[in-house]
Amino acid sequence: MVGAAVSMVPTFVAPELGHPVPVADWCTDLADPTVLVADDDEAVRELVTHKLVAAGYRVVTADNGASALRMVVTEQPDMIILDVSMPGLDGLSVCYELHSSAETARIPVLIMSGHGRKVDIDLGMTVGADDYLVKPFNPAELVRRVRWLLLADEDLPGSI
Repeated sequence: MVGAAVSMVPTFVAPELGHPVPVADWCTDLADPTVLVADDDEAVRELVTHKLVAAGYRVVTADNGASALRMVVTEQPDMIILDVSMPGLDGLSVCYELHSSAETARIPVLIMSGHGRKVDIDLGMTVGADDYLVKPFNPAELVRRVRWLLLADEDLPGSI
């Protein structure tokens, strides 16, 4: 007689689901959301990092677009903030690349830029940005938009 396989992964019963859920998934849901910030201006990266960490987010940073794309794979952020004007691969190109791949297309993207004309904002939205924030910006507004984008992402079908 063959016995049933016994799972070694600890589980708990999720009340809203009514069935056992692996603890690893549950723990992941409790982790602070990770935000990738890509900007070639160190002062901006530090300001954004400081404000988001104070608001309860885990922040990883990149100083150029190519590094940002690599970090998306290694860090698997919940959200990405991109500066438009970066050396090499700019933020618009990074956003386009992210939204061209099924693995990264659903990650919310906020573009930050000193370019605030309607045509600039429209271009950012066309390449896949979920929001566009013009520099200089109010740090409280940045945190508000990050919260909104992460909440909106949770509400999408297929999100956990």
